[in-house]
Amino acid sequence: MSTAFTTRTLSLTTGSTETVADLTADCAAFLREAADGRDGLLNIFVPHATAGIAIIETGAGSDDDLLAALRDLLPADNRWRHRHGSPGHGRDHVLPALVPPHATLPVVGGRLELGTWQSVCLVDTNKDNANRQVRLSFLG
Repeated sequence: MSTAFTTRTLSLTTGSTETVADLTADCAAFLREAADGRDGLLNIFVPHATAGIAIIETGAGSDDDLLAALRDLLPADNRWRHRHGSPGHGRDHVLPALVPPHATLPVVGGRLELGTWQSVCLVDTNKDNANRQVRLSFLG
């Protein structure tokens, strides 16, 4: 039995505000080509020190709730030892410890197996870097 491994890099512009960007449609489009109806795993990875991947409901307020919770847990003030960029930027470097920079999800029949309300999202609190890459890899 052979395995096929396919990778694509998405380029995103997240803007100058904290963002939860839904990547679910991008993941589905990638899998239509890469998985070709097969079972396997989708790995999503953000090669940045200040962003993460979350599986969360979007559109009903949960994405805003996540950003509010992160503001409570990681205030943008001067408590951080890591100091460069905008005030409180050190908290952005702590974010991946709470919202990891990766997720691995099941693919069945070429389709991402998410729960009814789950979405794959990029979480980016870094206002200093609006250009992000997300690597999608399928292992069938």
